[in-house]
This record gives sequence, C-alpha cells and structure tokens, in this order.
Amino acid sequence: MQIRPQVIRAVFQRNFASYFSGVLGYLFIVVFVVLGGALAFNARFFTGNEPNLDQLTAWYPLLLLFFVPAVTMSVWADERKSGTDELLFTLPATEIEILLGKYLSVVAVYSVALLFSMAHVFVLTFLGNPDWGLIATTYFGYWLAGAAMLSAGMLASMLTANMTVAFVLGIVICAIPVFVGQIGGMLGLGDWLERFSLQEQFRDFGMGVIPLTALLYFVAFTVVMLYLNHTLMTRRHWQTRREPAIGYQYAVRAISVAVVLSCVTTWAGYSMLRVDATGERLFSLSDATHDILDQLDSERPIEIQAFLSPDVPREYVETRKRLIGLLRQFDELGGKSLEVRYVDVQPFSQQADEAEHFGIEPVQVMTEVDGRRSEADVYLGAVVISSFDKVVVPFFGKGLPIEYELTRSIQTVANEKRHTVGVLRTDANLMEGTRDWQIVRELKKQYNVQSVSPSTEIDAESFDVLLAVMPSSLTSEEMDHLVTYAKTGHPLLVFDDPFPLSLGSNGFGVTGAPRQLKRSGHSGFMGQGGPPPEQKADGGRATRLLESLGIDWQYDACVFDFNNPHPEFAMLPPEYVFVTNSGNDVESFNRNDQITKGLQELIALYPGEVEKRGGEFDFQPLLTSSRQSGVLEWEEFVDEGGFNFFSMQGTANPRRNPFRVIDSAAHTLAARVTGDSDDHKVNAIFVADVDMISDFFFEERNLGNLSTSFDNVTFVLNAVDSLVGDDSFIELRSRRPAHRTLVRVEQQKRHFLEAANQAEREADQQAEEELEQRREQLGKRVQEIQENSDLDPIAKAQMLKQAQEAEQKRLSLAEAQIEQKKNDEIRKIRATTNRQIKSLESKIRFWSVCLPAIPAFALGAFVFAQRVRDEKSTVIDSRRRKPVA
Repeated sequence: MQIRPQVIRAVFQRNFASYFSGVLGYLFIVVFVVLGGALAFNARFFTGNEPNLDQLTAWYPLLLLFFVPAVTMSVWADERKSGTDELLFTLPATEIEILLGKYLSVVAVYSVALLFSMAHVFVLTFLGNPDWGLIATTYFGYWLAGAAMLSAGMLASMLTANMTVAFVLGIVICAIPVFVGQIGGMLGLGDWLERFSLQEQFRDFGMGVIPLTALLYFVAFTVVMLYLNHTLMTRRHWQTRREPAIGYQYAVRAISVAVVLSCVTTWAGYSMLRVDATGERLFSLSDATHDILDQLDSERPIEIQAFLSPDVPREYVETRKRLIGLLRQFDELGGKSLEVRYVDVQPFSQQADEAEHFGIEPVQVMTEVDGRRSEADVYLGAVVISSFDKVVVPFFGKGLPIEYELTRSIQTVANEKRHTVGVLRTDANLMEGTRDWQIVRELKKQYNVQSVSPSTEIDAESFDVLLAVMPSSLTSEEMDHLVTYAKTGHPLLVFDDPFPLSLGSNGFGVTGAPRQLKRSGHSGFMGQGGPPPEQKADGGRATRLLESLGIDWQYDACVFDFNNPHPEFAMLPPEYVFVTNSGNDVESFNRNDQITKGLQELIALYPGEVEKRGGEFDFQPLLTSSRQSGVLEWEEFVDEGGFNFFSMQGTANPRRNPFRVIDSAAHTLAARVTGDSDDHKVNAIFVADVDMISDFFFEERNLGNLSTSFDNVTFVLNAVDSLVGDDSFIELRSRRPAHRTLVRVEQQKRHFLEAANQAEREADQQAEEELEQRREQLGKRVQEIQENSDLDPIAKAQMLKQAQEAEQKRLSLAEAQIEQKKNDEIRKIRATTNRQIKSLESKIRFWSVCLPAIPAFALGAFVFAQRVRDEKSTVIDSRRRKPVA
C-alpha cells in the first residue's frame, strides 16, 4: 500500500487551520503556557537557585494529562457530531492517510504550544546561564511525551461524538501511562510496572540525556495507540454477524504488537545506548578512562566483581542501572585485559558470604513503599582484583562518581606499587584503628597509608607526602620535628583550624581549638587520675611552622562570608563559608592550579585566613572568600562558658548572631607555598579549616542526600595527588555538572544584604555613641564631686561612692535599653531585607508566568478581530442594523 504525502498534507492543513480559526485554540495555548510558567517558576525554583526546568519537568506529565485531551477532543468527536466523518471517508484517501494527517495536525498544534512556552527559556537566560544541551533534551522530551500522549487522546475522541465525553475519556486513557506505577503498586506489581510509566521514561531527558530505551518507548506507545485508532476506523467495514470475532482478532493483534514493542524497549534498556547532550559530557566516558583502559596489560588481566542486589529501592534504581551500564562499557573497552563478573546477592545467601569476605556488606537504606517508611538492605559494591593488588568499593551511593571510582580502582591495581601517604599523629586522631576518619579510608583506596609519630625525627623517605591535621596541637619537641621535615622541601599538606567543630566533645562544644588548653590524654574517671599534659608549642599559634612556610595565620580568628548561593541553607551562619564563583565578584578558585581549576563549590566551617609573609617563597591562593566577607576575633564569635562534665574540661560554643562588619576584602582560606630560601626549601599546602574534610562530607559524597554537591572531598584528594606528583585522576575526579545559578537574582540579593549590613553598622555605631555620652555623664558627675573643695575627704568619698553606684545603675539600665533598641533596629533591618528578597522573587515569578502568555494572547486577539472584521465585510448593507436616531 502506497502512502501519498499530498493526501496527508491536505488532511493536515484542514485540521490544523480549523484549530486556529477560532479563539478556543489560542485560549488553550495561553492556559498551557501560564500553567507551565507557574509550575516552572514556583517557590522551589528559587530555593534550588538553578536556571533549569526541573520543577516543570516534575509536573509535566500531569500538565499533559489535561492539555492533550483539550487538543484532541475535537479531532474525531466533532467530525462525528457534524457528520463530516462520513464525507471524509468518501474522499479518495485511505484510512491510514487520514489518520496520519489528523495525527500530524494535532502534533503540529502541540508543537506550536511548545514553541510559545519556549518563552520560559528566555526567562532562564535572563536570570542565569542555563546548560543549552540540557534545555534542548528537556524540550525534546516534552515534545516526545506529548506526541505519544496525543495518539492516546485521539483514541478517546474516536470513541464518542461528544467533545466533553471525549475530554473525560482522554484524561482516563492518558492517566494509564502517567499513573501505571501507582496502579501497579496497588496490584503488587509496582517495581515491574514502574519502568513503563511516563515519568520513568521521561526522567533522563531532564538530565540532559536522550536514551534509546525512552525513544523506543514513546515510539512504541504511539504505534500501538495509532494502531488502535486505525482499528476503530476500519470497524465500519466489519460485517455485523462477524463483528465480535473480528474484534477479538484485532484485540489479539493489538496485544501482540504491544508485547513485541515492549520487549524491544526492554532490550534497548539493557544496551544503555544514549546521547549525552550535557555541557560537561557527564554521561560519556572521559578521555582519562579510555587512556587507562587502553594501557592495560593483557598478560595481567584485571577482574571486577560487582555484588548487586537484584531489587533495590526506587531511590537507587538509577544508580544500579548506571553502574551496570558503565561496567558493560568497561568490559567492552577493556577486552581481554578486563573481565567483569556480576553477582546477584540476596541476604543470608552464599553470595552474601562471598561479598562479606571482600568487605562488602549490605547498607541499610530508608525508603518509602506505599506511603510507609521502611528499611532495605542493599548490596551495591565491587571489588577490583589483579595479580598485584586489590581495591574494594563497599557501596556505590547516589552521590558517588561511579566512573571515577572504577577507573581509579583499575589504575591502582594495575600498578605494581602504590605511593604512600604519611598521616601525622596529632590531637585530631585521624588514625584510630577501626575508628579511622573517612579521609583515611578514602586514601587507602589509592595509597598506602601509614601513621607517623612526631615524637621522633620524621623519616621523609618512608612516604611520599605527609598529611598533618591540627599541627597546632603538637608539643614543642613534636613541632620541632615537623618544622625540620617541612624545611627539607618534601611534600606537606596541612589542615589547621581556629574553631574545629569536628573536634567537639560529644556535643558539649569545641575542645580542640588552638587557643584552648591541650586536652588530657589519660583515661582516668571524669578526666582525673594523671598529670596534666605538656602544653602546645607556641601557645597553639604554630609560630615556628608558619615561619618555616613563610605564611601568617591568626590562630584565634575566623572568616565569615555573606555570599550564600543556596536559599535552602539560609539558616546557616555566615561563618559557614561557601567557596563558589556563583554571585561572586572574585575568582574563589585558582584556575591556574590543577588542584582547584575544575572545582565548582565547597564549604568551610569557621575557617581561618592565610596570608603571605615576606617574599622568599611563591604564595598561590587556592581558595578565597568573596568580598562580602570579614574577620571575627575569638571574643566576638566564641562563648567559652561551656563545660563537659564527663571529661571535666571547659568547652567553647559559637555565639549566635555576632556583630559582623564586612571589610570588602577577599580572604585566602588555603594556599600553596613553594620555593627555596637561603637555608631551606618549601613544598606545602596550608588549609585554614579542618571541618571541610570531616566525615560528614565523605558520607554525603557517597549517599548524595543533599540537593547540592560540594567539592570538599575532591579538593583534598586533588591536593594529595598534586603533592605526590600523580595528576592522572585530577581532571576525572573534578568532573561534575557546572554550578549554574540565578545570577541576576543573586546580584539583587547581594545589594539588599550589603545595604542591610551597612544599616546594621550604623545602628551599632549609634548605640556606641549613646553609650559613650552616658559614660561621659558619669565621668562629669564624679569630676564635679572631686573638684568640690567645700567637702571634707570623708564626705567626698561617701558622695563619690553614692554617685558612682547611682550612675552605674543608670548606666547599666541605659546600656540594656540601648542594646535592646539596637537589637530591635537590627531585627527590623533583617526583616525588611527578607521582605525585599521575597518581593523580588514574587515579581520575577509574576512576570515569568504572565509574559510568556502575551504572544499567544495577542495572536489570538488579532485572529478574533480579523474574524469579526471578515464576518462584517460579508454582510450586505440592507441586512445591517440601522443606528437609532
């Protein structure tokens, strides 16, 4: 059977023109665009602070559920109501040609609606710098999903001659692919049917990927629906007596077509073929991975054993799918040099014992099933083995970069020897056997890690780089040994911190700050039973170490920064410093250094500041705050009133809302120092924060529970690699989505915050002036009594005492009143700032919703006016109404 394009074109033009000949079509488009804008630019859009359409994507299937029936309800129902369907079937055209013409017409109408909705993209461009590849795949996904659903809507219109009924039936039929996962959950088939839901197939497009399986899914769905349309069209040819038998025959055919296409779609899912359109090519293997796999020695093959749960919670379905897909690519590219073994692991099985033999244990994951929270034991680990070595990845969490972990493990076991990292023993206690910090466990995946005692001279030849965390806690003799090592020019990575929250004492407060006394090392009851420990070198200032490195660091002052690009973290104090280029007027990351050039964002908690001392060594800042920052002294941000009754030690806690003054300077938080002087060499990196490498960030990197990814782990691993001299993983490790934000919104917020900070400073200055006036009044009263020569010494002393007591009471009362007045004024300023920010977001939301609808509304009004004018022009003069005199 030959399909004639000219016939399809004629049917297409007839239906397409009829849709836009009235106002109703434009009205539907206006509603579609307005609803899309309201969903895309809701409150969560500003909370996420990213220029993308994630909010619209999450709601898009429901939007299609109502828009598709509105477009298709008249396709067949209106024809049958007016009787033109019989006339249409008498034309020299086949049913398939008529069907394709009508289908292409509704697809064209839907495409026009999508074209009008692209005004959302202009809004995103105005607010920030979106990923154009991600935007393109997202809209392609919108178009594919809509085109598939339109075929289902046409089927509903075919079943009735009433457009209202066709609209309702369209919602019912379109709801099947939208809610098939929930329907399956009621039947106990949720996990199996979820993969056939519209949301599941639609999700990858919103991530910047076009998967083959989703393409085939939408094509297959469209084919099945159009086949059912064609079956109903041909029903008029069936003989009345044989109609039931023919109906059963076509039903079997339709089911067979659906089964075949479902199988093809499922097979495509195993192939993992996809087009990666993201700006950073996040879903394609990197060049570094290709190079490492190409260099593998087939004489010493590597085996990857993946221990996977066959069924995982829905939160980990995509992770498991991506892990298997990457393992298949590695297996294919590795050839004879690499073999992959997949092991399905059930709890308490022989495979579970095998996994636990390698150190892979189930992780308890919280999930929600039918509205109930429950725990599930999940195996998602792998062991990489060669004749040289073995690396175990116990669990691939949602946030773990899978390609990097696999590539690094392969490269590590492919080498005969590993580099060695020495970890200096300090009060931070990084290595405590089974209680090692996560950073130590992470380093052990790539390096040999050994503990280094500072009590004796440090043997620089026994390791390749020395990691020293909180060296300010060392005693004088221990500090001398560290300084001697630093002066040899061997690699040294230092993390120190004026207020290390991660060295708190069981929630009672910080006890390991450099300014505090050295903690007792004995284990007597309630901190008793032993002599006091030797105190810290240089009083905790680490003066000798700083002098040897040619830097300055104030041991009891911390940096704050008002630049917070994450509204969801607005409750965090400015002492939680977000190091990011977002909304920043300085380069927070050194783009000329391989350690930081690929980083997007990290966070430091109560960090200190590093400054250059003298000109002997090369000082290169690595991490820098924004200019909305300043420095707080110890007394300004610390409350030392805490006490730990278990260890009988005083503790320090951060003050709430200390008075902060922005100094408009960019403060260095980490720096690389290299070079030679007259008497020694230096090759070191000094980071003025310890909390950035605490266990929380390593666990979060694996589990991925936060909506934001921080580069804290990447930074420290890059620093170790760079000091060791191995840069093969730095680029791959730093690979992640570019941190794109709503730049224009952030600029406005920054102006509000700067104005608020200036107003707070003026309020504080005014309060100080008032207090000074009251103190002067007290001084004048005392001076008057002292200068009164008529009083004898005893009377003068009594009057002085009484006057000082009275004036002191007045001064104390005045201080309290002035302080209360200042705090009230500051609260008003902050409340005003919050209102300004909310007002800004509301204005943007309003115009983002309304402006995209204006073109469609204007075009509809023009067509309506044109139609009224044409109608009037065809009325003869004798039929026109005469104006009443």
